[in-house]
Amino acid sequence: MMADISLYGLPGIPDVQPGDDLPALILEALARAGLTLRDGDVLVVTQKIVSKAEGAAVRLADVTPSPQAVELAQRTGKDARLVEVMLRGSRGVIRQRGGVLILETRHGWICANAGVDRSNVGSATGEIALPLPLDPDASARRLRDALRAVSGADFAVIISDTYGRAWRKGTVNMAIGVAGMLPLADERGRPDMFGYHLRVTVVARADELAAAAGLVSGQADQRLPVVLIRGASYPRGEGRAVEMQRPPEQDLFR
Repeated sequence: MMADISLYGLPGIPDVQPGDDLPALILEALARAGLTLRDGDVLVVTQKIVSKAEGAAVRLADVTPSPQAVELAQRTGKDARLVEVMLRGSRGVIRQRGGVLILETRHGWICANAGVDRSNVGSATGEIALPLPLDPDASARRLRDALRAVSGADFAVIISDTYGRAWRKGTVNMAIGVAGMLPLADERGRPDMFGYHLRVTVVARADELAAAAGLVSGQADQRLPVVLIRGASYPRGEGRAVEMQRPPEQDLFR
């Protein structure tokens, strides 16, 4: 375990458009920062630029809401077109109360608005909605493969998104896609500093790294959607972020 880590926000990445070459944009940003990828690095990439590059953005003017979307919109005070976009990317509604709508996404993530966002998506009026990527783990793998082909380095990629927590105020960045790492670090069986062997400790390492990158990438106009983390310890392997999802039979709060 390293005693310290370094985080570098990669500057100059433009407003990403559908079809843009994200690996090329990241390599250019690394060069501007005077950095190259090294073995053991972690690249944390915000979901927004991945969804934008993959053409996921939806113009609300083009959306016709379903009867279910209209009903939920009336209950929650939300735009029925926006609710329709949420439903299209969801397995179902978990909770709705007042202005809050919690859904389970097609990937199995449980989050407000199915992860659909309207900030930093190219519209000051909120008329463009941006869903999550279709398969964030696959997106992370494609990005890593393309960057490895150029750099030759063995590193990890995390696709991050901002989430609220059921029992705490405020949002934090979490991992919704990974490549080149195992998202969970299993500490069970390791002795603590007094020799007691840990019994249940499994650490969401991918979430820890995503949250650390959020200190640099920010949520508003920072324009740093990609953060390089150097010096972090993480379990190597070919894992998927969905491995962090708690199975329904173990979910005591749903």
